[in-house]
Amino acid sequence: MAAAALLLILVTACSMSDQPATAPSATTPAAPADTPMGDLLSYRDLLARPRPPAAQRIAYGPGPQQFGELRLPAGAGPHRVAVLIHGGCWQAALPGLELVDEMAEGLRQAGWAVWNVEYRRLGHPGGGYPGTFQDAAAATDFLRTLAPRHNLDLSRVVTTGHSAGGHLALWVAARPRLPAASPLRTADPLPIRGAVPIAGINDLEAYRADGPDACGGPGTIDQLVGAASRPGQEVYADTSPARLLPISVKQRIVSGARDPIVPPGFGRAYAERTTTSGDNARLLEVAYAGHFELIDPRSAAWPYMLRAMDEAVR
Repeated sequence: MAAAALLLILVTACSMSDQPATAPSATTPAAPADTPMGDLLSYRDLLARPRPPAAQRIAYGPGPQQFGELRLPAGAGPHRVAVLIHGGCWQAALPGLELVDEMAEGLRQAGWAVWNVEYRRLGHPGGGYPGTFQDAAAATDFLRTLAPRHNLDLSRVVTTGHSAGGHLALWVAARPRLPAASPLRTADPLPIRGAVPIAGINDLEAYRADGPDACGGPGTIDQLVGAASRPGQEVYADTSPARLLPISVKQRIVSGARDPIVPPGFGRAYAERTTTSGDNARLLEVAYAGHFELIDPRSAAWPYMLRAMDEAVR
């Protein structure tokens, strides 16, 4: 995709101030009718590139998927921290944290300490409900262990993730809102300063009902939330960020206008619901960007991603 084809077309309420918007509204210019869709970046394109290795791989739990990769920026710190959660439809059959290696390195070069986490997914022993959620929580809370040695500033932690990882990034930020009876609730979750879901599946119910089949359709959502093992329960009450609003965390919601996997309407709907709840949220929609351009530091969308991250940590 030519760099000039990517353009930031929306900052909700046409303002980048810290005051919450009252009604996010998108005015997305339509793509020309003859715009080809085959030029969108794929995850295979990203994985085909040489990827910068992380300096450290550190276990946060005993299982084979319970680890993260830590990248530290230049300087002594204290460092602001990005908890980065990869996507892949929550499925073990798809790539893991290597998918966001370039994004992790791009954030590091922009001055972030990056904790790129792996977690149990559908197809791994213990993946789905509750394991996938417990791993995302445990990995984030493990920053308390990492902070003293690496001079991490735990007052400036932003969770971010792509696609399914965007869902988990929001969910981690929303943990103080979990129902008291939920097995996912913990006594002292690490406070989160902001959250930046990137093409995130932020409302599980809406995506199950109207999302494309790119992630396997409704069956994938049912597996993730443990629908079969929780008959008669409100399975979204402790799994879907949209059900946990307001989460009282600054949110910057990023979507690609040409995303075929998580179409931008899902971002718009979640942004409206978020600001209606009283949360401080902004919607950024990038014209002609698909699903993967948003996590590519080589794309023209990247400066807007960095802007969203910078806002979320203020």
